[in-house]
Amino acid sequence: MVSAVFHSPPHAPPTAGPAPQPAQPAPAPARSTPRTPPAKPNASAWSRRLWLALLPPLCGLGLLLGVWALVSTATGHSIPTPQETWAQARQVFSDPFYRNGPNDQGVGWNVLASLQRVALGFGLAALVGIPAGFVIGRFPFLQRMCNPLVSLLRPVSPLAWLPIGLLVFKGAHPAAIWTIFICSIWPMLVNTAIGVQRVPQDYMNVARVLQLSEWKIATKILLPAVLPYLLTGVRLAVGTAWLVIVAAEMLTGGVGIGFWVWDEWNNLNVKNIIIAIFVIGIVGLLLEYALVKLATALTFEEVRT
Repeated sequence: MVSAVFHSPPHAPPTAGPAPQPAQPAPAPARSTPRTPPAKPNASAWSRRLWLALLPPLCGLGLLLGVWALVSTATGHSIPTPQETWAQARQVFSDPFYRNGPNDQGVGWNVLASLQRVALGFGLAALVGIPAGFVIGRFPFLQRMCNPLVSLLRPVSPLAWLPIGLLVFKGAHPAAIWTIFICSIWPMLVNTAIGVQRVPQDYMNVARVLQLSEWKIATKILLPAVLPYLLTGVRLAVGTAWLVIVAAEMLTGGVGIGFWVWDEWNNLNVKNIIIAIFVIGIVGLLLEYALVKLATALTFEEVRT
């Protein structure tokens, strides 16, 4: 009986192993899709983007010229037309650096004189305002002490300080620089102080644990964090300074783009006044563009926007 368990019954046919399975066809290799190279911008797409970039400024310029021509016609040509102003501008800029005396100089010398005053006044304001903003923002006692003073003096018109400068410095040139200084210091001081106050407290806790000195806290922690606010204050200060210097030079005289505007008004040369307006706007635009590029280069990527 034991042998019956391990052997087949007598009537079962002998098996030669498992039945052969039909051969399966080999799977076809996956057909890889060809990688299409990125489409190169053709000339028409490039010209379309260029046209879309230039069309809005050209429309704005055309609108300005159209309104200007209408105003000139409506005033009986007391305001010169764009064509007449353009012809005068070509004559003015043909020799922008001539000298025929202390009060008769080219527009180039007047612009350079105004920029020199702005640079001196703005530089002095930066030397005072930026460190003062760091100190005021760093220490709450100084913040509470200086807050009423800043709130009181900041809204004062910059030209209101011009007589004080004439009284103290006894000269038109230093008085104009003083006016630029007093109008430029507030944006830098306030924005720097706000930036210091908004530094995350975790940074200051780490500095306290590491027992860093105040100099290292200012240079290693505060300055990188405050830089966006500081550069914003610098941009506002330069724009304000360039606005104020024109009015200050109208009152103080001498050489400068503001004095040039006032002198041309005394000569009833409206064409040169309009040219001076465009020159003031272009120089201010270039100053703003340069500071925007500086801020983009020095500011961290996550705060550039």
